[in-house]
Amino acid sequence: MVISLQRDRKKKKGAKRIYSPTKMKILLLLQAGVALSFASTLPKQFRILGELADEWKDVERTYLSRIIREFYTDRLVSMTENEDGTITAVLTEKGKKRVITFNFSRMEVKVPEVWDGLWHMVIFDIPEKYKTARLSLRDKLLTLGFFQCQKSVYLHPFSCEDEVDFISNFLEVGRYVRYGVMTHITNEAELLLRFNLKKPI
Repeated sequence: MVISLQRDRKKKKGAKRIYSPTKMKILLLLQAGVALSFASTLPKQFRILGELADEWKDVERTYLSRIIREFYTDRLVSMTENEDGTITAVLTEKGKKRVITFNFSRMEVKVPEVWDGLWHMVIFDIPEKYKTARLSLRDKLLTLGFFQCQKSVYLHPFSCEDEVDFISNFLEVGRYVRYGVMTHITNEAELLLRFNLKKPI
């Protein structure tokens, strides 16, 4: 089965954009390197090759064609020509930034089956000129379930170093953020109550 994908020469004014989890999944699959190739058979036209990788098969083909065309128009993807004459959809830098933003909004701290009794602390001292980033970091930490025990000190019972690194680097304030792990903290009873946890024996 072959589906034609006509590229628009001009972006239509007021064109309706489609925002959906499937659209974001397409971006994530392209970021992960899952190939989506086309056969270029006519000027200004692409044709999706017949068989798709398993990761694409739960995306309806007509919808997939429409979204790739939209991504191309919005410069989220570019088309790279291969030696065999096929063309592969590749994320542009703009597309990669869109994926990062999506990951940022969807991020959450994984809850382990059994708590190990450790406390994970985030400390930061971000200059006033980065106030917007500082406020964004604070809001994101609270959204992830951190407890603010002092002005720039936040605690969480579960491991989240990768998440904190991602957030601070995404906001471009990583140099001002520190992450630590503690086995003991004073007033721990307050934290156990706050997170509805019991200290492991």
